[in-house]
Amino acid sequence: MNNLGGVHQRIRPYTPRHNGKVERYQRILADECLYARTYDSESARGEAMKVWVQHYNHHRPHSAAGGQAPASLVPGRVTNVLPSYT
Repeated sequence: MNNLGGVHQRIRPYTPRHNGKVERYQRILADECLYARTYDSESARGEAMKVWVQHYNHHRPHSAAGGQAPASLVPGRVTNVLPSYT
């Protein structure tokens, strides 16, 4: 478990569909958060990432989820994200 509460999970070997999902998430994270602006420090980047992950899971529409945020689809099962912020 890292300091942001994430848990390392391995995908099944030779499953390109899962690997593609991971790669796509990492590309979106890099494009929309990590390299979208210049940060003064790694701690500032980490704080921005917390906000972005919250937005990604609770507010950002996903085409694969019918235009809804992932957390709205399975509210009882999503346990790896913080409560909605105001």
